[in-house]
Amino acid sequence: MENIICVKFKVESEAYQAMTELKKTAVNDLYVISQAALVKKAGGQLVTVDGFDTGSHTEDDTLTGGLVGGFVGILGGPIGMLVGGSMGALAGGVVDAHDAAAGVTTIEEVGGKLLDGDVAIIALVQEDAFEPLDAAFLKYETFIIRRDAAEVADEIRQAKELQEEMERETRKKLREEKKNERKEKIEEQKAKLKADFEALEAKHKK
Repeated sequence: MENIICVKFKVESEAYQAMTELKKTAVNDLYVISQAALVKKAGGQLVTVDGFDTGSHTEDDTLTGGLVGGFVGILGGPIGMLVGGSMGALAGGVVDAHDAAAGVTTIEEVGGKLLDGDVAIIALVQEDAFEPLDAAFLKYETFIIRRDAAEVADEIRQAKELQEEMERETRKKLREEKKNERKEKIEEQKAKLKADFEALEAKHKK
């Protein structure tokens, strides 16, 4: 099965150490890591600080070639910040975290878990069981989220479409506002020119 995993680390240095180890063991008999990114959230922005691509494709090639990068891009973009921030507030509020997690998207769940200063490894992995890869992180303090890669790919597609729609609407609104502002400026200029000519005519009539 092909999954996207997000491993959040409590200690930043341990995330770097784990990433170094994953690079050495990315392809083995128990699992194959196709792509991985080490990300850090700083100042509200999600930054990729390390990563690798083994070039090892999963059985479904449509899931490879930028899935991790696309997911990180969405998480760090306006959609991820919007839904992730809402989820984080919800999980930390009156609603129980387990209830909050029910039915949420991967973007919401991961985005809600990554707070400012947090580091995590996000990877595309092919595995027959969860235990072998999870065992690689046992010596670290981590929180692991695992979702079906095909579902995540579809979330990314939907999020990109929504983001494009938001951008179109924003551009349209800005253009309309600019048009209205230009109209006002033009009317002001017309009034000024008319007043100037009226003043000129009045002067000559005296």
